[in-house]
Amino acid sequence: MSLRARLIAEQLVLLGLVLLVAGVVTVVGLRAFLVDQLDARLTDASKGAAEFLGRGGPPPSGDRNRQPGSGPIQDLGAINAAIVDGVVFSAQRQTSSGKENLTTTAYDSVLTALPADGVARDRDLGDLGRYRLIAVPTQAGNGVVALIGLPIEALEDTLWTTGLVLGGVSLLGLTIAGVAGVLIVRRTLRPLDRMAATARRVAELPLDRGEVALSVRVPKADTDPGTEVGQVGSALNRMLGHIGAALTARHASETRVRQFVADASHELRTPLAAIRGYAELARRRGDEVPPDVAHAISRVESEARRMTTLVEDLLLLARLDSGRPLLYETVDLSRLVLDTVGDAKVAGPEHAWRLELPAEPVLAVGDQARLHQVLANLLANGRTHTPAGTTITVALRVDGSDAVLSVADDGPGIPAELLPEVFERFARGDESRSRAQGSTGLGLAIVSAVVAAHHGSVEVISGPGRTVFTVKVPAASGAVAATV
Repeated sequence: MSLRARLIAEQLVLLGLVLLVAGVVTVVGLRAFLVDQLDARLTDASKGAAEFLGRGGPPPSGDRNRQPGSGPIQDLGAINAAIVDGVVFSAQRQTSSGKENLTTTAYDSVLTALPADGVARDRDLGDLGRYRLIAVPTQAGNGVVALIGLPIEALEDTLWTTGLVLGGVSLLGLTIAGVAGVLIVRRTLRPLDRMAATARRVAELPLDRGEVALSVRVPKADTDPGTEVGQVGSALNRMLGHIGAALTARHASETRVRQFVADASHELRTPLAAIRGYAELARRRGDEVPPDVAHAISRVESEARRMTTLVEDLLLLARLDSGRPLLYETVDLSRLVLDTVGDAKVAGPEHAWRLELPAEPVLAVGDQARLHQVLANLLANGRTHTPAGTTITVALRVDGSDAVLSVADDGPGIPAELLPEVFERFARGDESRSRAQGSTGLGLAIVSAVVAAHHGSVEVISGPGRTVFTVKVPAASGAVAATV
């Protein structure tokens, strides 16, 4: 649940509890007030009835229908009764048409059981409903008890009506409070929405590489230190400032490192070429030097060749990192694949090589030399890291606006822990095997950098028995859309 919804829900629950408590207290208090009023009337009426019966004396025994005067209380539904020695002598009920005698004895047990102590009590009189009854003895002490009762149906109706009115008002109040709460909370949390938008814009920036202009900030209106939200906005701006400074320092450091690598690689090319030249010259005159010296010279030439490859790779990466533009032209990828795979067959005759090409040439837009290097590195990677007899399949097709090149093998696969960093620089699987084959650990890094410079993508899927590298680069207009 969102913060906005949680705040509104908690507000409504709290307000609902307050209204519920207020409603219960109101109904309970109103009932107590109405019961006190009813009891006061009953008390006054019982005193008058006791005096009335005391002056008139006990009526003749057995005359249940006798009416002792006009009675002390005339409310609709009121009961006036006289009890003599525990027996109901007379009982009358006020109706809309006048007084009627309660000739039935169904209520006698309830009436006679009521204590004659002047305390009002609730009693159920069956089909007559619930009554508030009070019984008091006459002052003459002749065994006559005056009993007065009033129905509490009107009181209960009043309470029910009050409860319904309070419930309706509470429901209306909750609705109004909910709508007002939504508006208030939405307006209150609007600065947080703007901060979240700022954070999303920062999250969309490529912070992992290159120069980053981190100019996004929380608006000044949302950085008031006098409010909690403003303090968060101010702290976020300070954090973004520190991050921006750190990214600037990182970029400056990376720039210096790239420049150093580029300069060092450039400077090393000349002495390495000289070393290789002198070593080759000495090797050609091998009959004039002892065998051990000839072997040492061949090793110097081999290592110089490997160092030259490493320097060339580092120089290429430095140039790609600096954003040096490539030579874009229309490249016949079908011809490039045929030539590169042909070279790979010569270099790795112990592997099986397969081609899956469409009938018509596939054209792409890019730097032919660099695209050749991409495919050559992928084939060299497959040849280096798979055992003899492995089948390496090169497929080419067009998918929409992209030319798709894939290199698959049925070798042992790439270790799962190496997959996330397989395109990183100097990443190697089998160290001893890689070095024995002359691998520098930069081949796949060059593949990734060159493809990115072509505004394409490269990905790898690997498991035991199958590894597939897929390269996508923009296809040239008029490229053949063929599926193999």
